[in-house]
Amino acid sequence: MAFPCVDHLEQRTQKFLQSFDGGPEPSYSNPVSGYSLYQHNEPFLLDHGGILPKFEIAYESWGELNEDKSNVILLHTGLSASSHAKSHPANTAPGWWEKFIGPGLAIDTNRFHVICTNVIGGCYGSTGPSSIDPKDNKPYATRFPIVTIFDMVRAQFEMLNSMGIKKLHASVGASMGGMQSLAAALLFKERVGKIVSISAAARSHPYSIALRFTQRQVLMADPNWNKGFYYDKVPPHSGMKLAREIATISYRSGPEWEQRFGRKRSQPTTTPSLCADFLIETYLDHQGERFCLQYDPNSLLYVSKAMDMFDLSAFNSAETNLRRARNSLRLQEGKGSAAPENAATPPEEQVAACSTTVSPEEQKKKELDTPKAQLSDLKEGMSSLKDIPALILGIQSDILFPVWQQKEVADCLREVGNKNVTYYELDSMYGHDAFLLEIVNVGSAVKGHLELKE
Repeated sequence: MAFPCVDHLEQRTQKFLQSFDGGPEPSYSNPVSGYSLYQHNEPFLLDHGGILPKFEIAYESWGELNEDKSNVILLHTGLSASSHAKSHPANTAPGWWEKFIGPGLAIDTNRFHVICTNVIGGCYGSTGPSSIDPKDNKPYATRFPIVTIFDMVRAQFEMLNSMGIKKLHASVGASMGGMQSLAAALLFKERVGKIVSISAAARSHPYSIALRFTQRQVLMADPNWNKGFYYDKVPPHSGMKLAREIATISYRSGPEWEQRFGRKRSQPTTTPSLCADFLIETYLDHQGERFCLQYDPNSLLYVSKAMDMFDLSAFNSAETNLRRARNSLRLQEGKGSAAPENAATPPEEQVAACSTTVSPEEQKKKELDTPKAQLSDLKEGMSSLKDIPALILGIQSDILFPVWQQKEVADCLREVGNKNVTYYELDSMYGHDAFLLEIVNVGSAVKGHLELKE
């Protein structure tokens, strides 16, 4: 029996081994041009104690900035997206939200100045694991510190500060971008005029965490991952391909695939193959092939982990603030590094961490063991969002972020006193990816919210 799918992976590995100059160079190592760079040259403290000595953010923009800089929309991306949401003269390729941004469209560039960034931890121009560590002029790889959704947003607001932008008209995003839009309002409530959160959640739940964990495990099991140190070597393209195939299953829906593929085989007159045989299998194979050299594997690990850790609850915010306060002192004392928090923990604190005495924090965790207590804690954490008009939108066929998670966001906002919450559920067969494909339904809801005068 022939195994063309296995042979293809081996052939790609051999191309890398034969010549890195002429081989299939990963596209993330040569990102497309057309973006601008914000450079932050001061140490930047992260939520889990890591410190970036400096960082860069790739961003693109559309529409004119008005005189008082009050018409800015910050557009947040999903996990693997670049800042290229819309084509422009410096990069004419269609963007990932091409038909949503422009004159008269959902985000009307006749009214608004739109800014989209690649997140820190990413690989499309912003500082991430594939970036050069100034300490030794080598890629960070897995020496890169753990980042959170809140870290990504803080970095974006450092960029906004440099631009003199004091308040956003709106913070807009879908999927991971919808998490960021909520995080921006939580961290900078006086600087966010409106929230648009599509196909997202106020906290990551076990099913989506499990899906992303599985992708990371598959990727890390590829021997070429080499604990993250694969730059200038064969990248873990097999692991990346499989991880993307798993992800794609969660991005679309069964009803769409029933209609689009059914049980059809790609070559029905041939003997069935153990490689891609059914049309749905060839589709997943194609999606994996497209992605495996497009995105940095380490960025997938770090950014997906940031999604898993996302939680707007009061307890999580309090813990984070405590940790940041403690590590801010170390930063001021010059003890910080890009290493995780425990690498810079003073000996006396390490001893305290081993104590069997139950801390107030641990006691609080025990009190939050029930779903009812956890929901109450989430509402308390979101209470500062009560004065910000919000559009929360979900897709009924979404299995990655089921609609009950968007309803949870909307309900929490209403129960803490927000009188300007708009909640929609779309009956689309496209699953999680509907925010990219449902131009009329998603676009109309977004446009109505952004242009509504309070």
